[in-house]
Amino acid sequence: METRLDFLANPVAATSLKHLAAAGRAVADALPATTRELVLLRASQINGCGFCVDMHTKDATHAGETATRLNLVAVWREATVFTDAERAALELAEEGTRIADAAGGVPDEVWANAAKHYDEDQLGALVSVIAVINAFNRLNVITQRPAGDYQPGQFG
Repeated sequence: METRLDFLANPVAATSLKHLAAAGRAVADALPATTRELVLLRASQINGCGFCVDMHTKDATHAGETATRLNLVAVWREATVFTDAERAALELAEEGTRIADAAGGVPDEVWANAAKHYDEDQLGALVSVIAVINAFNRLNVITQRPAGDYQPGQFG
């Protein structure tokens, strides 16, 4: 597969990408790194973004995440390896990613469950991370960016 548009080489697209990446970095430290990577991975799986699945699997591994947990992210509801807080974050990520599938958006129960585990700043970071990864997923899926070549830390 060959990418349709190289966002890094196109000046207009690169400017957009720079600002989107900055939005993700602005809230990155408000969440535990493990939770952030699990959320990024799950949204990317749902959206079918091979590049982002590759990236966040490798970044999570590089940060010390186990293969067992990474392999079970797609089936987190049935897996026993995630904390209640991580499960709440994964549920919010799924509902926020599949927002068009639910006529009323993210259900109140999902929000309330996340709010039991995260303070207001962390909730703001979690919502922002979910929104940003969904934007990145769409950029990569639309342009058919191939997966497999990402190296941890590649983008600074």
